Amino acid sequence: MRILHLTPGTGNFHCGSCLRDHALIKALRVRRHDALMAPLYLPLVTDREFGAQELGVQIGGISLFLQQKLPWFHKLPRFFHRWLNSPEKLRLAAKGMGMTSPKTLGEMTLGALLGAEGRQWGEWHKLIDWIRQEKKFDVISLSNSLLSGLAPAIEKELGIPVVCSLQGEDSFLDSLPDPCREQCWDAMRRNARSIRRFIAPSRFYAELMRQRLDAAEGRIKVIPNGIDATAFTTSSPDPNWPVIGYFARMIHGKGLTTLVDAFIDLAKRGSVPRVKLRVGGAKTPVDEQYVASLQEKIAAAGLSSRVEWHPNVDFKDKVHFFHDLTVFSVPATYGEAFGLYVIEAAASGVPFVQPEHGAFPELLAATEGGVLCTPDDPRALADALEKLLQDDVLREKMSGMAMAKVRQEFTATRMAERFEALLLEATAPAA
Repeated sequence: MRILHLTPGTGNFHCGSCLRDHALIKALRVRRHDALMAPLYLPLVTDREFGAQELGVQIGGISLFLQQKLPWFHKLPRFFHRWLNSPEKLRLAAKGMGMTSPKTLGEMTLGALLGAEGRQWGEWHKLIDWIRQEKKFDVISLSNSLLSGLAPAIEKELGIPVVCSLQGEDSFLDSLPDPCREQCWDAMRRNARSIRRFIAPSRFYAELMRQRLDAAEGRIKVIPNGIDATAFTTSSPDPNWPVIGYFARMIHGKGLTTLVDAFIDLAKRGSVPRVKLRVGGAKTPVDEQYVASLQEKIAAAGLSSRVEWHPNVDFKDKVHFFHDLTVFSVPATYGEAFGLYVIEAAASGVPFVQPEHGAFPELLAATEGGVLCTPDDPRALADALEKLLQDDVLREKMSGMAMAKVRQEFTATRMAERFEALLLEATAPAA
């Protein structure tokens, strides 16, 4: 099967969606599919080398921004567009990500979702033309529903079936200012009619988005995200220095404030001597001030020497990061669609503590690798971490169970098998 997967790049930091897309396409190729991944907006950032088959950015974020502002922009010569959207300029633009005003961000999002009715279509239609010129694709896969503005044109102009993954878009859309927020949701619901199947990473998120998109029963299938579980080594922390780990983007929404407060509480109790905190993951320039405020809080508690910061590490260093952890927590403040970091911790044999909402109860039931606690409650989180850190036998039991479960159900191979079955269903002739 010839598959085109369209995905937004981040330009300068890792994200769970990018890692999932990367793993999926690699695993589909192993299954002998001709799978191409085309980045949009910004260059891809992946854990490891991806291969020589990769395409450059097809539609650049700078061009889309200018097209939104200048309706005639798409008519400028091609060499100017190529120069403007070179990888170097796009990566430079990515450094300013997060500095865009909420109003502009809302306008850009709505412009993309409106498709042929939006101001950006002069640029987006170039992607439709490029797809038309390529060898016929059997199916086009959208990395997330924020790209669904393309679906009606792909269906109408190209006649190619479209499937679309759902990867936590609701929290972003709900953060947009009115009236863009409701206009975006309205556009998403219209676009959903041109999408054969949606893929959600959890039952929680499938039901949430079924309601938000007003989708019929059966159109959203659950395919859990997968990783290369064999690439992670079994954790072996120093028993004299128990370590609590966090690995996600360093932002408030992922619960880093809650974890820092819980760590300070736990350290002051003295019940787990010499406990340390290790924080890793993506950190962009816009996150600097937030991280600095947490570091000041930790310093005021006299605990700076017990906290390590590991921003923007590569894959090798990420594996090493998990190898040294005793327990793990990313206490997100919102209902996560999945939480790939939980699976990475479980693959490393690191027991986790997660809030009791979103997809986390499903991940716990599937892996048996941790415990749940009350959301947004530093004391409850400290209590749960304390219990795990004091029970060596329980941690060892959870570790072995979780590693076995991840290698059985949450691998990239298993994800690709399920995705392949969905594509065959979506592309089958109507009865």
